[in-house]
This record gives sequence, C-alpha cells and structure tokens, in this order.
Amino acid sequence: MGLRRYTRMEYKSPDDIVFGKALYPVYERFGVQIGAGFVVPEIKVAPHAGTEKELKTFVEHHKQFTKEILDLCLQLGFKHIMIEQEHVFQQTWNKDYAYETAHAQVELAEKYYTEYGLGVTIRHTIGDIRKVEEPGGLREGEHARHMFEAFEACASAGVGDVAIETTGGKEILDWAVARGDVKGILFGIGVCGSEDMAWVWPQIVKIVTKYGTVPAGDTNCSGANTVMFLAGGLMDREVAHTVAAMARAIAGARSLVAVEAGALGPLKDCGYENPIIKAITGVPVCIECTSICACAHIDVMGNLNRAVGDVYSNESVDYHQEFGGSTAEVWTAVTGNAAALANVALQAGQEKTLRDLLTLSDKYRDPQGLILAYDNAYRIGKAITEYGKDPYLRAKYAAIEAGKIILEAYEAKKIALTRWELDSLNKALEIFNALPDDGEKFKEECIKEYYGKVPGFDPKNYGWAGK
Repeated sequence: MGLRRYTRMEYKSPDDIVFGKALYPVYERFGVQIGAGFVVPEIKVAPHAGTEKELKTFVEHHKQFTKEILDLCLQLGFKHIMIEQEHVFQQTWNKDYAYETAHAQVELAEKYYTEYGLGVTIRHTIGDIRKVEEPGGLREGEHARHMFEAFEACASAGVGDVAIETTGGKEILDWAVARGDVKGILFGIGVCGSEDMAWVWPQIVKIVTKYGTVPAGDTNCSGANTVMFLAGGLMDREVAHTVAAMARAIAGARSLVAVEAGALGPLKDCGYENPIIKAITGVPVCIECTSICACAHIDVMGNLNRAVGDVYSNESVDYHQEFGGSTAEVWTAVTGNAAALANVALQAGQEKTLRDLLTLSDKYRDPQGLILAYDNAYRIGKAITEYGKDPYLRAKYAAIEAGKIILEAYEAKKIALTRWELDSLNKALEIFNALPDDGEKFKEECIKEYYGKVPGFDPKNYGWAGK
C-alpha cells in the first residue's frame, strides 16, 4: 500500500480552522461523530498498579471505571464520550488481555448507547513495546509481533478506533537532545521516525479496517514531547524553548505519515503537533492541554490547542478516589465541561471568538505555543506540503519556518527571548540552512555519523542496509 503524500493544504485559509469541525469528520460506533460540528470529551484512566497480575481482576477493574464514567455522563447530561485505554505493557504483550478488556468496555458502550442513547466510542492505544536492541529489532523482533497482535485483538473486540505512539528514532533523539545536537533531532524525528511510521502504519490500517475499526492516528510523544518536557517552564534552561518549538514543527512532518498511510483521525491527543496536521489534512484531532490534562503534566500551552481540537482529552490519570469521586468521574467532568463550553460557542456562532481567545491566552507566552497557534501552524503546514513528497526536506523546512515565525515575533516585540534562547535559535537555523537538500545524502551522512556511536541505533531498524 502506497502513501498519499500531501503536496497542498486541504484548508484554504487558516481562519477556516476551528474546534469541533473538520473537513473530513469521522463516524465511529455507537453514535459518535467526530469533527462533525461539536466537540467530544475524552477520558483516559490508567488501571491501578497490581490489577494486571490476573486477567479476571484486570477486566473487572476496567469494567468498574468504565461504568463510573458512563454513569456520570448520564448524571451530568453529556451526550457523547470517548473512553481511551492507553495500554499498559501486559495489554499489548498478551493479546488475551487486549481482547478481554476491549470487549468488556465495548459491551458497556453498546449497553449505554442502546438503553440511554449515550454516544460512546472506545479507543485503545496500543503500546509500542518494540525494542531496538532485541534480535530482529523494531521490525522483526518478538515485541513487534505482539504489538500487531494487540491491534488485531482490539479491533476484533469491536473498539471504535485504535492509535499508537510509535517510538522509531527515539534512540537518536534522546542522544541528540542531551547534547544539543539539532541535526540529530532532525534525523531522529524527521527521518528515522517518518521511515518507521511508513512501515508500521500501512500494517495497522490493513489489520483494523477489516473489522470496521477506525485507524485513528499517531503522536511524537516519544520525541517532540520529550524535548518539550525537558524545555520545561519559563525558568528552566535544560533545553532551549526555541529548539523545542522547531522539534515540534519537525514532528508535524513526521506524524503526518499516519494520515498518509490511511489513518482517519481523530489524531492522538498528546500529539501537540496536531494543529499542523489538521491544517494540512482536514482530519479531526484529539488534543490535550494543561487546563484539562494537568493530572499528568503541566506546560506553557494551557489553552491554545483547544482552539482547533475536535476531542478534548485529559492525560492518563491513575484510578483512585478524590473528594469529588473517583478520578474516572472527576476528569470526565473536567473534559465534559470543557467540551460543553466549546459546543455552546458553536451553537451561538461564536466559535471563532472563543478560538481566538484561547489562542491569544498562550500564543506569545512561549515559542512553543507561538508556532502551534492555528495561523502559524498553517504556515508550517504550507512549508511541509511544499516539500510533501520528501520526508527529510519537509521536516527540515518545517523547522526553518518555525524559526522564521519566532524571529518575526521577536523582532516585532510580540514575544520575549533571552539572549540564550535567541542564540540557540540562530545557531539552529544556521545549522538547518547549511544541511544538504538531498535526502539520501543527508541520510548517509547521519548513518555514518551516528552508527556505532548512538547505543541501539541500527540502520536495519529503518529498512536501510547496515554497515
């Protein structure tokens, strides 16, 4: 199956991009439409540690918090809910765990849809448990086989959609970011990550669509999110925020591959690059942001991504009791109420006003928010599509465009940068601009530079001949 490379923008103007509406809505099981004119809340609950030791206990645990979520939706009058299960290792490693937990949740979803008219869809995010160092590596190792078996198990159980957070290129990315090596960041995310996704995603699409399950999307959580978390808050200096912003633009070119392989959305929530991909493709996206995912992490983009999201999600929260109820109930209320505000704005015709307020609350606080604001995400999307057929070039020029956006805002005195941030930005742009425009040449240079130096890096993991 070939990839559909994007060489033009599906959205004709950035002003057309808004939350709750996508050019190509997704219709899932049990009455849930995504991107069809309203925002759907999503809830993710991590099973309590220890419950995975026995399958029966593990399944009952999933049934317990799933029922709590659905009952609360009825109590609060929410009309739709997406329940996402991010797999713990055992769920992906053991296909029986994957199937039985998915099947139990799907049965509850069908019951509440049939009896109460509650729109419910179940998403399972399969764990990328592959290991670069095991025999067979990312493509032929035992962990890769178990990963694809988990996709089959969940799809056969009837989940609405599936997603994954692929980790290809992470060994390069981790090594490079620790050393401030922006060339390595480009190679790890933009080249290795894209190549890995181009191998993984056609197989996912082939497996799950035969069961009527939607292949949803991917995220560069293992790469650009690592850089974002290391960049931290405004007082941190472990990684320059300008570099983190360029890494995110590169991730936009990389995570696009899932859609090119047949993913339909809604794209995975922890892909902060999703505004870029929605601007390019018109597919619906899940988003998380601090205002609704602070249970797991806090960042400098508390509201911004809500401006274009079609599903509002929390980040995974451990299942336990709080004063307001279980965490399953508390965070269902948080995401549901955030979606309710967006939906009222849509009904009142005020969606662009709310979109712009959400955007401006974060746009000029940090370079990372700046480049993900919907108008700038559109600019980066145009840079990607200009070089859409070449994964390396589009990643390179996405980073350069992000750098230009930051410099323009700085020179217009709209965003403040320390001398270190500005120097880091200019140095990175100098490096990116000096790189060759020949993807094969760049790849060969990087293989020569990193093979034997970066632990775990083997060109064979990406379909390239080894040394």
